Amino acid sequence: MDLDDRKIAAMFKALCDENRIKILKLLVTGEKCACKLLEEINITQPTLSHHMKILCDSGIVSGRKEGKWTHYSISESGAIEAMQCLRELTTTVCSDAHKSCCED
Repeated sequence: MDLDDRKIAAMFKALCDENRIKILKLLVTGEKCACKLLEEINITQPTLSHHMKILCDSGIVSGRKEGKWTHYSISESGAIEAMQCLRELTTTVCSDAHKSCCED
């Protein structure tokens, strides 16, 4: 996997807000219209737009326009990419398991 630091930061930024977590929890059951998301979480339409832009920019969520509303869903490829990124960032790689980093 070859993501630059800016893309990695965007992915984690998308996951570090309570409202965006609530939105993701709503989207795990399938695509939702912005109007439905507004009903479920107590935020204004401009605030929802802000959160959805961050989620979509991260690649974790995708949106499609239908009339005046946008319908959002979790992007399977974006979710896989985020999971792979976390795995790569948290998996240690030792070239010599017995040697300390401070030893010669």
